[in-house]
Amino acid sequence: MSVETAGTTVPQTAPDHPSFAEMTAVFARIGLMSFGGPAGQIALMHKVLVEEKRWISETRFLHALNYCTLLPGPEAQQLATYIGWLLHGTKGGVVAGTLFIIPGFLVILALSASYALFQQTDILTSLFYGIKAAVLAIVIEAVIRVSRRALRNGVMIALAVLAFIALYFFAVPFPLVVLTAGIVGYVGARQRPELFAVGGHGGKAKADIGPAVIDENVPRVDPSWRRAMGVVGVWGSLWALPWLAVGLVFGWGSTFAQVYAFFSQMAVVTFGGAYAVLAYVAQEAVVTFGWLQPGEMIDGLALAETTPGPLVLVLTFVGFLATYRDSAGLDPLWAGFLGAALTTWATFVPCFLWIFLGAPYIERLRSNKALSGALAAITAAVVGVILNLAIWFGLHVVFKEVGRLLWGPLNMAVPMFHTIDWLALVLCLLAAILVFRTRIGMLWTLVLFGAIGLGTGLLP
Repeated sequence: MSVETAGTTVPQTAPDHPSFAEMTAVFARIGLMSFGGPAGQIALMHKVLVEEKRWISETRFLHALNYCTLLPGPEAQQLATYIGWLLHGTKGGVVAGTLFIIPGFLVILALSASYALFQQTDILTSLFYGIKAAVLAIVIEAVIRVSRRALRNGVMIALAVLAFIALYFFAVPFPLVVLTAGIVGYVGARQRPELFAVGGHGGKAKADIGPAVIDENVPRVDPSWRRAMGVVGVWGSLWALPWLAVGLVFGWGSTFAQVYAFFSQMAVVTFGGAYAVLAYVAQEAVVTFGWLQPGEMIDGLALAETTPGPLVLVLTFVGFLATYRDSAGLDPLWAGFLGAALTTWATFVPCFLWIFLGAPYIERLRSNKALSGALAAITAAVVGVILNLAIWFGLHVVFKEVGRLLWGPLNMAVPMFHTIDWLALVLCLLAAILVFRTRIGMLWTLVLFGAIGLGTGLLP
């Protein structure tokens, strides 16, 4: 059943709960199209899961995203895992989170091998040149849609604006921004609960989109010490066993063991995604361990930016080159593959641990008004976070060089205007017209602009 609202047909009943096979197919498609870093990936999941499929409501989507922004590691991959868990329990979370990683891992593996052997990746670079323009338009659309539903009053708008200013203009650490917003929401919900109520924008989302499979219902998973210890035991073992294996086989001082131990440490401290940890990893990989040459970390980031999946897959590139160059008697290429696999495992297994351990508790918090107010405030701050990511991504699409302005407390990205890429700017404008003015669809937009990117690579 559906009704007409302002010229659009709004469904009045929730769709059927997706089967496990259907969920798998949709998350496989998301994994293949997840370009554009966290902003693009969150926008993609929002469009597919909230608007098109209506598998999760706006309120629940943002509630899950709030938690994921507080965790170390890539928030978009953790969000996919969380939503998969909501839909089909642990197996749903494992499949959704893994499918989010696999396409990007395979592409970055091929690019890393090509880089190590030939340092030549022109064809794929051209392909993703066009795709990035389309992703930027999709990201902008997502910022507009999410802000309309999440910023329900002046307090929420102010939190979003302040979060954006803190991140973009002053480079305030990402966790500090999110935690500050949470404290404001917690205190504010006790004094003026109506300003920090979660339900307000959920109702509006329903009016715009229709009821969802996962709305106010909560999965029947009771958090307990027994369950928590079981989760830690299983995923902690999966995290530790590869390190023990490579240590016993190749030696504790081998590059394989060093790579696994180092990136396991990174998995615990990578708050704010790949960019937050990039400088530290580059210093350690180049200066301390000697795995990379100066400048190669930037090459790896450029490759990761043009592939599907989390940007933190740049660490897979580092692990590949480290073990390719110190192969411990193995064929260098196979050693690189093993190093890349170890790095990826060490980086992402903890992500599953954080979600499966914490998600039941986060679901329980929805009934606590003060804590729900904290998460509502984080939702507003996350709009500023996504806008910051979108502008950062846009600058790097349209300008060939982006510097930083350091003046007093100011610490902000500044485009080098003489390096503007006019073709990229034109492609971004065309993509925006298609996304906002036509119904061509996201997949065909990406395909079309990927083909245009390939065409530009053939130009002299």
